[in-house]
Amino acid sequence: MTEAATKSNGSNGAHATAKFDAVVVGAGVAGLYQLYRLREQGLNVRAIDAASGVGGTWYWNRYPGARFDSESYIYQYLFSEELYKGWSWSEKFPGQPEIERWLNYVADRLDLRKDIQFGTVVKSAHFNEATQRWLVTTDQGDVIDTQFLVTCCGMLSAPHVSFPGQETFEGQLFHTARWPKQPVDFAGKRVGVIGNGATGIQVIQTIAGEVGHLKVFIRTPQYIIPMKNPKYGAAEAESYKSKFKRFAERLPHTFTGFEYDFEHSWAGLTREQRHEVIEDCWNDGSLKLWISSFAELFFEEDVNAEISEFVREKMRERLKDPKLCEQLIPSGYGFGTHRVPLEQNFLEAFHRPNVEIVGVKNNPIDCVTPTGIKTADGTLHDLDIIILATGFDAGTGALTRIDIRGRGGRSLKDDWSKDIRTTMGLQVHGYPNLFTTAVPLAPSAALCNMTTCLQQQVEWIDDCIAYMRRKSFKVVEPTKEAEDGWVVHHDEIANATLIAKTHSWYLGSNVEGKPRRVLSYCGGVGAYRQKCDEVAANDYQGFAMH
Repeated sequence: MTEAATKSNGSNGAHATAKFDAVVVGAGVAGLYQLYRLREQGLNVRAIDAASGVGGTWYWNRYPGARFDSESYIYQYLFSEELYKGWSWSEKFPGQPEIERWLNYVADRLDLRKDIQFGTVVKSAHFNEATQRWLVTTDQGDVIDTQFLVTCCGMLSAPHVSFPGQETFEGQLFHTARWPKQPVDFAGKRVGVIGNGATGIQVIQTIAGEVGHLKVFIRTPQYIIPMKNPKYGAAEAESYKSKFKRFAERLPHTFTGFEYDFEHSWAGLTREQRHEVIEDCWNDGSLKLWISSFAELFFEEDVNAEISEFVREKMRERLKDPKLCEQLIPSGYGFGTHRVPLEQNFLEAFHRPNVEIVGVKNNPIDCVTPTGIKTADGTLHDLDIIILATGFDAGTGALTRIDIRGRGGRSLKDDWSKDIRTTMGLQVHGYPNLFTTAVPLAPSAALCNMTTCLQQQVEWIDDCIAYMRRKSFKVVEPTKEAEDGWVVHHDEIANATLIAKTHSWYLGSNVEGKPRRVLSYCGGVGAYRQKCDEVAANDYQGFAMH
């Protein structure tokens, strides 16, 4: 199909209507690959992104200290050995600038920029039942008519901010997910960081030595794992590149999409053997303790308690000060039931005389004032810079901020405000020809190396559209029965885990009023892939096409 232009009279006057086979929303890891795949099968595709360049998450999250916590050599596209081997990483867990350069390398090697519209926000997408196509509008006045709409907006891309008075602050205020490109001068400044999850930890450990005074507003202490981040030269790059075929074969089938997998049974080992496994995983300086020590960690409270105490003791050894231990070491939940961050001297930052903890669990933040932050007890913390490391409306927020309307004018925002449901995280009943990546009920950032998961989702979507074209089908939509069945299956697995018993963004607990459901599929990356493959092999059973 060639791009066509017609006239559409809307509330903003007449606009040229561009016509495409597919529109991809987002130009990050998933969006770039989705654009490439759909274009390769001959579709006329337009990708749209709000940013001025490619990268998605790695474009926006340019805050101090932002870096991988997946090993660089597995956070990779695995569909092309040439593409994989054409880039060399400088270290095991590289920082944001290098990651952004890598994604630009991908866009250039695959010649993707010509089909990406940057600096554009998708405002609405309405399914037209008469034409059985989507009508997409943007903040630039575009009106786009497309058969397929594929969202690649990211699991953690909609910043969650909920403090009254932010607009009155007379200093500088930043959310980590919307960090400016120009450097921020911290020298001598009074800085407040709200939040100490994975992002907050990276910020705190990076700027503690630069600021005049740092106040860290902490509600929930986090378990941590110390990162070991060796530099890579030519020999190291050659070593990991030689394993490309092994990675391509193995990563899609492990539990979390990482190179390592659960290899030990808790019941099958003695106490000494268990401790040896735990210690070895800890010393690896990666996420290995969390996602490849013992699967029982996620299901059995006694196993979780023992591993949790192991981590707490490691943290005590570094903190020493009983008061810091009380403020920074978790006690009310188990290791691995929240996102586990890798860190580099995060705990030691609190030994600095210019770093102060403000506990806000029992004395929450009341508001932001023109001069700083006021807590519920009336204390005013005067600040020059406020950094919001407050997380995201995970999984759903990026799509509910777009006015998406399906059959009968039904609203995705309204539907998900009542109950968060998808069919395998790939489509939603009631929204024909809408495909989704990085949304609830599929493996995602909670328990997955995202490039592994996103590639699989992109490929399934691409294969489904190719199947439709071969069969001359115009519309695909999951049946209500298929969606109901997937939700039941998802919940059975998720609710058996300790994750479901812990308040965190994994369940949407960080967003007031958000329906509670474990957002990420907990059955394992390999098992999920197998189920998706079975659906496709059975002529997309559960997905009605006509």
